[in-house]
Amino acid sequence: MSRTSIISVVDDDESVRMALDSLLRSNGYTVRVYANAEAFLSSTGPHDTACLICDIQMPGMSGIQMYDELFASGIHIPVIFITGYPGAPPQVSVNAPVPVAYFPKPFPCNELLACIEGVLERQA
Repeated sequence: MSRTSIISVVDDDESVRMALDSLLRSNGYTVRVYANAEAFLSSTGPHDTACLICDIQMPGMSGIQMYDELFASGIHIPVIFITGYPGAPPQVSVNAPVPVAYFPKPFPCNELLACIEGVLERQA
C-alpha cells in the first residue's frame, strides 16, 4: 500500500482527531476522521481503511467494542489503539487477531508513524 492508502482516526476528543489529521496529512497520508465508533461504522470507512487509529474509551461504543464488531462482520483492519488511560493493553475478543499496536497518550509521533508505515508495508 502507498501513502494514498486511507488512514482512519476514531477519537471522541476533537483536539486529538485534528492533531492526528494534521500529523498524518503532513506526512503524505490520506486521512479520514470520525468523532465516534458509530460514525465510522456507518460510513464507508470499514471497507476502504488500510489502517485504523482508534481511541479505546469513548462515549457510546468503545474502541474495543467497535474492533470486536468489525471482526465479527469479517472486516479485518489493522488497528492501532490509543488511550488516555495507560495500563495493560486492551482485551479483545478471543477469536480476533491481536491489534497491531497500543499507544498510551501522549505518544511519540515518530513511533506512531513508524508503526503505520510497518502496517502499510506488510499489506503491500
